[in-house]
Amino acid sequence: MSDEIIIIGAGQAAAQAVQSLRAEGFEGPIRLFGDEAYAPYQRPPLSKKFLAGEIGYDRVELKAEDFYASSGVATHWSTRVTEIDRRQKHILTGDGQAFPYGKLLLATGSRVREINVPGFDLEGVHYLRNIDDVTSIQAHFKPGAKMVVVGGGYIGLEVAAVAVKRGIDVTVLETADRVMARVVDPIVSHFYERVHAEEGVKIETGVTVAGFEGKDKVEAVVSGEGGRYACDVVVVGIGILPNTELAAEAGLHVENGIAVDEFCRTSDPDICAAGDCTSHPNGIYGHKLRLESVHNAIEQGKTAAATLAGHEKPYNQVPWFWSDQYDLKLQIAGLSTGYTQAVVRGDPTTGRSFAVFYLKDGVLIAVDAINRAPEFMMAKMLTAKKAVLDPARIADESIGVKELAG
Repeated sequence: MSDEIIIIGAGQAAAQAVQSLRAEGFEGPIRLFGDEAYAPYQRPPLSKKFLAGEIGYDRVELKAEDFYASSGVATHWSTRVTEIDRRQKHILTGDGQAFPYGKLLLATGSRVREINVPGFDLEGVHYLRNIDDVTSIQAHFKPGAKMVVVGGGYIGLEVAAVAVKRGIDVTVLETADRVMARVVDPIVSHFYERVHAEEGVKIETGVTVAGFEGKDKVEAVVSGEGGRYACDVVVVGIGILPNTELAAEAGLHVENGIAVDEFCRTSDPDICAAGDCTSHPNGIYGHKLRLESVHNAIEQGKTAAATLAGHEKPYNQVPWFWSDQYDLKLQIAGLSTGYTQAVVRGDPTTGRSFAVFYLKDGVLIAVDAINRAPEFMMAKMLTAKKAVLDPARIADESIGVKELAG
């Protein structure tokens, strides 16, 4: 019987798990499979500094490639795992090879949600999820080019911010009535709409995409409302989907992600899962979450490694996220879903620095901080404590951040 730990997926959670397994004292063999040609790298910079050409691959790779060899990890890049045989306890790869495992970690991540409209396969219609996607988009970075971004979420707005600075004519089309509607309050949405307009980006909300037109390549986006937007390139950013198919086909419990417990164990005690692909319990909010964030991938990678090494450490933390656009750093602590009151600290109508505190029946559940690092740091702590805050004190900037809980 094999004592090897196999990790399927080569993203942030997988890289963290390798590091943490060795830190936890696991000395057995580890085998890592990734379907890209690259060793694990950071994805967030892809739509920011990496897209802008300000940093190269050496700045996004999580570990130098010799780290895996020196850590005793057998790596299989450009290799897709096609099946998990739980009864025989082995996996199968696309080239027909079988590899036995003692324990298994699924870090299969997520993929882009694709748009299914006429012309979706025209040249010049792109998504942004990996390094090769960025290279394809950068080929269109020519001053005066016209770009249409489909989707006004994090990715869409980050791409727009980079592109407009490169002299590109950028239009963002968003189906909802405001940008980032899924994750922030209207106060924050309207602030970002103002800033993008100031920077030269055109944002149109309440617009559905009916199709793409063009002969050899995309030439226009057509909306369901009758609009036509001429373009040389399209970047689609309409969300991501968890990669759960492999787990589901193996008979593991899947419910809005691969279902795991607080120790990252799946319905099979010999298989853990971590990162974007999981649905996990959160004691702070009292229900299951599927999170698409670096923080979650790192912490679940640590938790899964501890479980696989036989040292169970429950995962229960305040989620956090960030987005960089222009000179703005948006840092989000917690989840604002279900809030009953939003309290603003600072002025979102003129400057570029403020925070929105979300309360649910007086209890702090989340904070959106724009260029407000102190509020963000304090929010993580206060949200974990389920602190009850006075709205008047939050709004009063003469009261220091550290005194808000007083």
